[in-house]
Amino acid sequence: MSFIDHLDVMRGHLFRAVIAILVGSVIVGVFNKFFIKQVLLGPTHSDFPTYGVLCRVGKALNLGNSLCMEGLGIKMQSTQVGAQFSMFFTIVFIGGIIIAFPYIFYEFWSFVKPALTPKEQKKTRGAVFWVSFLFFLGVAFGYFVIAPYTIKFFAGFQLDENIENIWTISSYVDTIIPLVLGAGLAFQLPLVIFFLAKVGIVTASYLARVRKYSIVVIFIIAAIITPGPDIISQMTVALPLFLLYEISILLSRRVEKEKKKEEIEEWS
Repeated sequence: MSFIDHLDVMRGHLFRAVIAILVGSVIVGVFNKFFIKQVLLGPTHSDFPTYGVLCRVGKALNLGNSLCMEGLGIKMQSTQVGAQFSMFFTIVFIGGIIIAFPYIFYEFWSFVKPALTPKEQKKTRGAVFWVSFLFFLGVAFGYFVIAPYTIKFFAGFQLDENIENIWTISSYVDTIIPLVLGAGLAFQLPLVIFFLAKVGIVTASYLARVRKYSIVVIFIIAAIITPGPDIISQMTVALPLFLLYEISILLSRRVEKEKKKEEIEEWS
């Protein structure tokens, strides 16, 4: 195929991906009250499931009610004429992307897949499923773990008792969306390492050798994501990231074993 032909094929995949986003956006728009009040603003409600779990964990660890959330008392406002109107379309669009993500990646993979050899296609079977699974797993982690910790901390933080926290809806959305989508992308780490190992950029021995430095980086990331001072919140975020790193090492070792096996078969 010529370069123009490739562009024409890519245009078709992009068009179908955009249609999928529009369908997802329509779904969010039709059920906007549920998605905005129960989903987007869910972490601001004191009955959010995560807070009940935190309370029980705190009591189980003999921390009393230090992790319990009796009431967040968060107030929000809109300071611009069209802020809520424009924010509605932002929420609908982002929601559409999240809902349509599996199909978006499917279209991307359909464009890339013909360039792979039959053996490579066989080894990457299930890529759409695993990428989508890890993305939604990361989104759920960001939504149910990272977002509540962030909201909990900033809702209770005050420079002075006379200064009241009144957030704008735009600042709230601009805080929550990157956390949730960022977690979804961060959970792609094992697959990224898997493909890097495939092309020989990283090895399992290298990842194991720099593990101690990676742990430090992971805890720094956890401390940034969870601004609260308690170690429990940081451990809650750090442990899944560390687990993803260990899974990446296992996948790299698997790739190396397959490469050695293929080399032996070629020489035999």
